[in-house]
Amino acid sequence: MNTFDDRLRGALSAEDAEFLRNLEDDRGLFAQMGATFEGPLKYWTAFAFVLSFVLFGAAIWCAWLISASDSLNTIALATAGFIWSSLAVAMIKMWFWLRMNHLATLRELKKIELRLAQIER
Repeated sequence: MNTFDDRLRGALSAEDAEFLRNLEDDRGLFAQMGATFEGPLKYWTAFAFVLSFVLFGAAIWCAWLISASDSLNTIALATAGFIWSSLAVAMIKMWFWLRMNHLATLRELKKIELRLAQIER
């Protein structure tokens, strides 16, 4: 098996070898989160990131209104706002984690593609 590995490494160009080494590195959580802010969806990711903080602030404000209000109408509206903004934050977080999963899957597919291309040479 060593001779096959040696032939495979010899067939790799320097650029391919560096790219493959980069793919082999285990990426931490913050590196994966940072990777979502690159590529064609970087502006949408930044928008969703900021929007999640705005909606979280709205949820906090609605919770404060619920606790500080005496009017049943205000409490009902603030409760609806709290539930809506909390669900919106949860959905944005789900989209963000799915985006990270998507990028990790693409990374693994690229690794497989590169290895197959090297075997075919």
